[in-house]
Amino acid sequence: MNLIALSPFDLGLAAALVILLALLSVQLKLGIAGQLLFAGLRTIAQLMLIGLILKSIFSYVHLGWISLLSVVMLLMAGREVMARQKYRLKGWWGFGLGTLSMFISSFSITLIALNVIINVDPWYTPQYAIPLLGMMLGNTMNGISLGQDRLNQSAWQQRSIIEARLMLGWTWSQAISDIREDSIRTGMMPIINAMAAAGIVSLPGMMTGQILAGTAPMEAVKYQILIMFLITAGTGFGTFVSVWFGSRRLFDERERLRLERLQVN
Repeated sequence: MNLIALSPFDLGLAAALVILLALLSVQLKLGIAGQLLFAGLRTIAQLMLIGLILKSIFSYVHLGWISLLSVVMLLMAGREVMARQKYRLKGWWGFGLGTLSMFISSFSITLIALNVIINVDPWYTPQYAIPLLGMMLGNTMNGISLGQDRLNQSAWQQRSIIEARLMLGWTWSQAISDIREDSIRTGMMPIINAMAAAGIVSLPGMMTGQILAGTAPMEAVKYQILIMFLITAGTGFGTFVSVWFGSRRLFDERERLRLERLQVN
């Protein structure tokens, strides 16, 4: 492979662009400079850390260590889902619902891909399992977060409409059905846009990385198609599960709207 190694100076030049953007945001009084710089520092620290961890896991392949890393990734993704919502469910529901939805969708589809489609032996080979699960969790996290936020915010804003429907004899599912469907569409929109633009407007990240690393373009294309379809399925199933159970949580056993179960960040 004709891989060009990057020096710290090269990465510093890229970081300078982010710093320049932060300075511009200060000039425009956008109030995001601190968040932007902190996110950049987190990117460096987290990626360097995961690089060291993966180096160790790749040299000592063991299901236990891979499972532990997968659980940590899932829990961190669950926290990010909860943290990015303006209106979220109170208590452990805010964290648990997103985490459970990602576990059901991302883990199941990753296992299917490893055992049936890619058919790698052993199926938990970290070269395939960890990057694939990471991409699944990252994209599913975005869909679930957007869907949940749209659901809770719309329910809060349209509470009088929902309660009027309930008084007319509608079931809880009927009363919130349009909000639930719109929330699922919102969660699916980014991945639909990504699929529609792939290869025309943009070259997806995995394909770009493989090509830069020296992989044959057509082989990189095949892997990218596989990843896009897997991510779409994971995002769709995860968003559907989280939005459906989230909408049910907004009502009690007597089908009364219970918005006190929400908290505003």
